[in-house]
This record gives sequence, structure tokens and C-alpha cells, in this order.
Amino acid sequence: MRLGVLDIGSNTVHLLIADVIPGGRPLAKTSKRTVLRLMRYLEPDGSINDEGVQALISAVTEARNLAASENVAELLATATSAVRDAKNGKHVIAQIEEALGQDLQVLGGETEARYTFLAVRRWFGWSAGQILLFDIGGGSLELAAGADELPEAAASVPLGAGRMTIKFLPDDPPGEEAVERLREHATEVLRPAATALGSMPKPDHIVGSSKAIRSLAKLAGTPMPSWPGNERMLLPRDALGSWIPRLAKLPASARQELPGITPDRTFQIVAAAVVLHTAMTMMKAESLTVSPWALREGVLLRYIESLSWSAPGA
Repeated sequence: MRLGVLDIGSNTVHLLIADVIPGGRPLAKTSKRTVLRLMRYLEPDGSINDEGVQALISAVTEARNLAASENVAELLATATSAVRDAKNGKHVIAQIEEALGQDLQVLGGETEARYTFLAVRRWFGWSAGQILLFDIGGGSLELAAGADELPEAAASVPLGAGRMTIKFLPDDPPGEEAVERLREHATEVLRPAATALGSMPKPDHIVGSSKAIRSLAKLAGTPMPSWPGNERMLLPRDALGSWIPRLAKLPASARQELPGITPDRTFQIVAAAVVLHTAMTMMKAESLTVSPWALREGVLLRYIESLSWSAPGA
């Protein structure tokens, strides 16, 4: 069976198409990303402007057509914080649903964290024990912890890289004073979630997911022993912290020349680094391992579980 997951996020519209079989892992066939950076289309009142809505509808329509051309049996369409939190979110959701010709599932922040945690658990397996998860997107940061397939505690805070860039680091380059203001803000916003998750058992495995964290790991991390198809990266907190002053002094045009920093992440990577470093510090995480699976895979896995598989001939 061929399934598609359409993830309408704060930074990209990302379509993942995968073949699934009973008891097997999803086999990715197509991955199509359209970079939008929806935060740049926000009006002062928090609504997405007409240009942003049209860019969003264009990307969604392209994804729908691609899914149809690849014979996707079911398209699972989700939206996260940028659409969820927009003042005109209901109008934007209605426009998206009209373009798709189907309902859109708008995920709450904790639901995002739970889907992502499921994907991470499946990737690393039960032997990973107690997991602590960090996932940073354009609009929000998700945290989750637990020893089972679903987390015992999950939180979502409005500290996404795009949101924080616009609010705290609008200048290019932002400079150290702006970075420090963002760090102070992140510390204050994170305090309740850090207290709640800090009361959980000590993690056996600390994991980071999302494109921003993968980019930071390529910049400041180190490869771990792995095998083809399971390349692993370790991101130490100290190494990440040492890069922040350098990133803050570089203009965006120069940042994209660095390892792992793609053009679509170059404006937001400083905020992502500051927020992640702050979160790791508050959670006493010395390092994290990067997961290649995240929200889209979690949505896919949860849907597969909901299907009633029957044996051939049954």
C-alpha cells in the first residue's frame, strides 16, 4: 500500500511518499520539499497575509498532484504551529482543505511531540530505554520523555527557529547582544517544561530530530559508528555552544557556506542553535544523537497501526 504524509510546517511543505506492508518498516519512495518560511508572511496581528496564503496553496496543490501521479492510496495531510497559531488560521485551513479536496489534520503541540516520539522510539528501539527528545521546528520546540512508545510527558513551547528569528534576531548578522536576549527569553519560556520533564527518570538516550538539528549536527557534531543506511551523528552541547558566537557574527550569505547549513536554513540557524543549546543546558543534556525519523514518520506509523491488516486468503 502506498501512503503519503503531507507536513505543512512553519518552514516547509514536505510530502513523504512511502510503501508499507504488514509488519514491515515504511519504505520511502519520494520526498518533496517546498521551502516557504511562512513566518516571513506574518502580519503584525499574527495573521498570514494573502501572499503567504497563495504560496501555501500553490505548494499544497503541487504536492497533491505529485501524490496522485505516484498512485498514493491515502494522503495524510497535517499542519503544525504556523497554521495552527495564525490569527486567520481557520480561513487558511479552509483554503488548504479546498485545494487538497480533503480534510486537514491540525496537530496540537503535544500531539506533534507524541508523534515524533513514536517515530524516534521505533527508530532506536526498546534497547534505547528512557528517551529524552528535542525537536525544533520553525514555530515551536517540542520536548518529550518516556520509556514506552508514547511519552510519559510531552510539551510544546513557542520557541521555533523562524518565530525567534523574526522576534529577536531580525538583523543580519544578529550580534551577541541579540543572541543573549533570545537566550534569556528561551530560559524563561522553557522553565515550566524543563521542571516537568526534569522530574522524569534520568534518560538513557537523548535524541534530537528535525532538519534544524540535523544541520547543527553536521556543523558542530561528530560521526558515530554506523553502517550504510543508518549514518549516525552525535551533537555535543559544548561544541554547539562554541559555534553560537561565530554564527552570530556571520551574515546569512556566509553561513550557507558552512557544513550542513543549507540556503533555506541559513537565516534561522542562529536562533535554532541558541534555543537548542538553552534547552539542552536546562535539561542537563551533555549531548544528543540525531534521529533521521521525526514527525512525518510518526504520523505514518500511527496510521499504519490503525489499519486492520488481514492475512492473505483470510
